[in-house]
Amino acid sequence: MDHSNHDMGGGGMDMTPTSTLGTVLAAATSAAAASGGHSMGGTGCKISMLWNWNTIDSCFIASSWKITSTGMFAGSCIGVLLLTMSLEAMRRAVTEYDRYLIRKHTQNLEGKGGVISQLGYRPTIWEQMVRALLHMVQFAVAYFVMLLAMYYNGYLIICIFLGAYLGSFIFHWEPLGANSMGQTSATKEPTVCCN
Repeated sequence: MDHSNHDMGGGGMDMTPTSTLGTVLAAATSAAAASGGHSMGGTGCKISMLWNWNTIDSCFIASSWKITSTGMFAGSCIGVLLLTMSLEAMRRAVTEYDRYLIRKHTQNLEGKGGVISQLGYRPTIWEQMVRALLHMVQFAVAYFVMLLAMYYNGYLIICIFLGAYLGSFIFHWEPLGANSMGQTSATKEPTVCCN
């Protein structure tokens, strides 16, 4: 039975699946063409999941983070650079806190005349809560850096790389190989995502 020419009471509209899909596709195509092909809803944000160099009208993370001027974009780039540097600072803080706990444990044992255990030191519940908090903050910062990288904006990715370089230069400059604690976790785990 051929339904292609039947009026289904829709005021003269052809309601066949082919024509409905065609109408939807035509509407979507004209809306995308009118907005440059990168707009998200009514916000006017340029978002691309392909490599891009977008600046003005770009949005990152939320529509409220919409770039409306060159100065705002420069500020966002500086913010991303500092966010990435803070990730390296957090990685160093985790290492330094672990070193502090080991030093404290070693001093307590030496003060009591005890033998330093080769098995290491198990933190108290409060110390472990601080360690877990530091890890959570580090994880959250790394996740936001990853989300920003997923916009494939060349400027932001360059800022992420520069932030990782400067952060490592500043926060991981220390003597190497003095003992087992001489190397930081950052030198053992160079990637942000896979700690």
